[in-house]
Amino acid sequence: MSQAIAALRVGRGTVRRFRLSDAWGLSYAGLVGTGFHVVLHGTGWLLPEDGPAVELNTGDVVLITSGADHGLASEPRPLRGLAPVELGIVDPAPAPADFEFLCGAYRLRHGQAVHPYLAALPDPIVVPAVGQSDTVAALLDEQQAAGLIVDATRHALLDLTLTHALRRWLETTKWPATHDPKITAAIHAIDTHPDTRWTVQELSRAAGMSRATFTRRFTSAIGQPPATYLLTHRLSHAARLLDETDAPLAVIARRTGYSTEYALANAFRRQYGMPPGAFRRAQYSQTTRE
Repeated sequence: MSQAIAALRVGRGTVRRFRLSDAWGLSYAGLVGTGFHVVLHGTGWLLPEDGPAVELNTGDVVLITSGADHGLASEPRPLRGLAPVELGIVDPAPAPADFEFLCGAYRLRHGQAVHPYLAALPDPIVVPAVGQSDTVAALLDEQQAAGLIVDATRHALLDLTLTHALRRWLETTKWPATHDPKITAAIHAIDTHPDTRWTVQELSRAAGMSRATFTRRFTSAIGQPPATYLLTHRLSHAARLLDETDAPLAVIARRTGYSTEYALANAFRRQYGMPPGAFRRAQYSQTTRE
């Protein structure tokens, strides 16, 4: 879970508090990434793209694990026709409202995809009253009182909310992806030793299984073959290093298990649609604009 959330930080973090009254409705569509809504006050409704409306109360959290289209409204109603939401805007001043919630997301770009761990989870997930609405509201108040929308505070708020809600959901839900200790051990090996030049054969040997059995059990538990998971994890880690450090590409290649910078560059270009250097420049340009 920690690796999955860390992988999101290469995306753009956005946070906004909404205060709404009377009849209202908002549509969330086209998110490439992971986000949440925390109900700070009042009662509203989650409108999934598929399935019935779900009532939301103070303290509830809605997790959007991999960008499912959905809506929020003052009452159950069709999702189609709701006004699209605008993120990244701070309300100018507090005001009494019937319904208040915090909305946050890591929005991915440049061909990025959510971590396989998150992609394998249901979407959306409703986590009842996780007991953190006061905490996240206080963090946002502190940020706004200082007149700052700084990356450190924004990312701390996003990470805290996502981690707390996911943990709460996992504590109360029997999710099959976490119940195979040998597969968990293989994932842990990949996540904690990204510089190792893993192959599926080596991972299956470490798990004490034949390659065919390992591949079948891994795919069943995670929702994708081990080779796909390994590639996605390596390139996601490389994207984070490009975004967060000034390390040369040759160093990043070694840290992500590639034999040469050319091997990394070719794989990166196929995944993200641009070479690593262009990706780093685009990330830097986006950060300076924010």
